[in-house]
Amino acid sequence: MGYIIALAGKGGTGKTTTAALLIRLIKENKLGSVLAVDADPNSNLGESLGVPAIESIGTILDGISAHPDKIPAGMSKDRFLEYRVSTAILEGDGFDLLTMGKPEGPGCYCYINNVLRNIVDKLIKDYAYVVIDNEAGLEHLSRRTTRRADILLTISDATKVGLRAAKRVNELSKELDIQIGKRFLIINKDSGEADKGLIQETGLEHIGSIGMDQALIRISSNGNSVVDLPPDALSLNMLKRIGESIWQRN
Repeated sequence: MGYIIALAGKGGTGKTTTAALLIRLIKENKLGSVLAVDADPNSNLGESLGVPAIESIGTILDGISAHPDKIPAGMSKDRFLEYRVSTAILEGDGFDLLTMGKPEGPGCYCYINNVLRNIVDKLIKDYAYVVIDNEAGLEHLSRRTTRRADILLTISDATKVGLRAAKRVNELSKELDIQIGKRFLIINKDSGEADKGLIQETGLEHIGSIGMDQALIRISSNGNSVVDLPPDALSLNMLKRIGESIWQRN
């Protein structure tokens, strides 16, 4: 059964970069096979990992909904969707990538979403680790991806807006039908000024902070991936120290 690490947080906090760094660390530490799931509609996880997505589940679902006649004769919709999901998985260097894409357009996708969630739940069992980069609203966790996570890792910056968004993510995860194991908070771009009271109000366990990393800023501004980040980079080493709390299985 895949060990699921789901990341969430408001835009601009470094959530996707943190997800990519975690995937890199799991790979470099040889902890097991990794499935990276980009469940943020902005779909930037592939670029952060150096493997831009070619096809998303969103475009596949739209195609099936608009042209059900293209399902091969003798093949059920469920089987066809499972086949198309398998063809959308990209093989990276030490990980696989599945991009969910943008939310569906008009029309009812309830049946397809239920089928898709069952397919993803089956797929997850084939990997030791599954890292899911979510949007703050947790849309995919609640409807399309899977309704469980061993760890919900909420990413915030040190601002009041970011920490209040982290609190809302935690509250939302409890309102939705999602089974969560541990709930952690990481603060990015932290110079030690984060309000401790606001951190406590999030209801999340603050397991560490990551300071400003000039090497990471340069890579991001150049449009490069975290694969290009040197091994002595501040963010990579700070996350490495935090990591034991994230991917330990007990």
